Amino acid sequence: MIKLSAKEEEVMELIWKLGECTPREVYMLYDEPRPLLNGIQNTFQSLERKGYLSHRQQGRGYLYEPIVEKNSYGKSKLGSLVDRFLDGSVKDLVTFFAREQKLSAEELREIINEIEQNHPSNQSRKNI
Repeated sequence: MIKLSAKEEEVMELIWKLGECTPREVYMLYDEPRPLLNGIQNTFQSLERKGYLSHRQQGRGYLYEPIVEKNSYGKSKLGSLVDRFLDGSVKDLVTFFAREQKLSAEELREIINEIEQNHPSNQSRKNI
C-alpha cells in the first residue's frame, strides 16, 4: 500500500466518513478557516493516482469513492509501525498496551483466546 502524507490521511478520514463524495463536500467539513478548495481537489487527484479513490462523472464535476477501506489502511499502517518502531514484535505492542493503556485481565484473556482460535498451528488441528 502506498504511503499517504499527513494531509492525504486527513482528507481520507473525511472521505471514509462521507463515503461517495465531492471535494466540495469534504471542504465543507472543515472548520473556518478552511483550506483552499483547490488544495483539496489536488489531494483528491493525488489519492486517486495512489489507488485510494476512483471517480465517475456527476454533472459538471466528479463524484469520488474510496477504493481502500479504512480498516485495511489501518491494518497496513499498524503493521508498518510495528515493523518500524518495535522491530516487528507484536508481543512488544501488546505489552505496551497492557502496561500503558491498562488493558484489563479480561481483555488480555480475549486476545489470548483470539490468538489460540486463529493461529495457523491451531487451524491444522481443526481440520483433522
